[in-house]
Amino acid sequence: MKLACRQRPDKGPLLTRRRTAMTVTLADVAARARVSPATVSRVLNGNYPVATATRERVLRAVDDLDYVLNGPASSLAAATSDLVGVLVHDLADPFFGIMAGAAQSEIGGQEGTGRAGGEKLAVVCSTGGSPERELTYLTLLQRQRAAAVVLTGGAVEDPAHTAAMTAKLGKLAAAGTRIVLCGRPPLPEPDQAVAALAFDNLGGGRRLTEHLVALGHRRIGYVAGPVGRTTTRHRMEGHRAALAAAGLGGGAAEQDRLTVHGPYDRRSGYDGAGELLHREPALTAIVAANDTVALGACAALRDRGLRVPEDVSVAGFDDLPFSADAVPALTTVRLPLVEAGARAGRLAMGREAPPPGGIATVPADLVVRASTARPPGGG
Repeated sequence: MKLACRQRPDKGPLLTRRRTAMTVTLADVAARARVSPATVSRVLNGNYPVATATRERVLRAVDDLDYVLNGPASSLAAATSDLVGVLVHDLADPFFGIMAGAAQSEIGGQEGTGRAGGEKLAVVCSTGGSPERELTYLTLLQRQRAAAVVLTGGAVEDPAHTAAMTAKLGKLAAAGTRIVLCGRPPLPEPDQAVAALAFDNLGGGRRLTEHLVALGHRRIGYVAGPVGRTTTRHRMEGHRAALAAAGLGGGAAEQDRLTVHGPYDRRSGYDGAGELLHREPALTAIVAANDTVALGACAALRDRGLRVPEDVSVAGFDDLPFSADAVPALTTVRLPLVEAGARAGRLAMGREAPPPGGIATVPADLVVRASTARPPGGG
């Protein structure tokens, strides 16, 4: 076996295995992670509690050595399993639950889908929005020789994470795993994915704010999603583009003053609306990062004695099922989550041809309901 010497400033020379055609074994992983083979087995099988730091060290070793269940990845390119992983940020969030459910129906051949034969086991993995957990699940799916992976929701905008994801997905694709993105922008290396179904978040955000401007609103606050997410940035860019086109919004400092960031949950909407009213008491409209955030904003307004939409209009995004039943019914942007999730499932199973160039833009349509109206005094 050939060995390469790599110098470490802390502990001197480190002997590392060069890539060869030899099979990587469980013992190799254990040696790399500085644990026993039994510990490696426990981490990979998930049947015994292991300390978090140890678990992460083992998974890094698995990744570094390209360890898979029955030999090198090169010999398994056409030997994937019946497993399909569906990665979501939060399964309790209807946005992800709807897409995952639709994808799972196509992957698993459930009754009512019209599909029979060739079914696979769909495993939904909730990352909690953690970039590290996203990579961990991909490593485990690689080890299980997953037939396909569907990644849903926006991507983290961090160069180090982007590089790690690109490398990891490249390994999966090289081993024969079909990669499908749903509601996520294309990869830096688009050839790795079978298809990317990208939501028109920028266009939807622009149309939503254009609607408020057309009603006569001039002081519009924005409760945005978490910083460093593609979905957050694209929706906010659409909002600001509409303001700029109307000659509103002022400079960057003024736009930032009327923008607050937070998670995609009700508490974020409640706290964000309160902060915006503190900064700008004359606010006549609030755009929320999604429908759940919008409901929180409506609650904050009610608790301050303000009426929706008579005093302050509120708009959301996604058109989740409860939006039409809210009081007042919520103006929002509709994303076809069921259709997108089902299409992602078919692409993952190879039952639908990829779109031209591997990229398809999923439309975002304005839905006007009772939560928006002309501002007090008619603007």
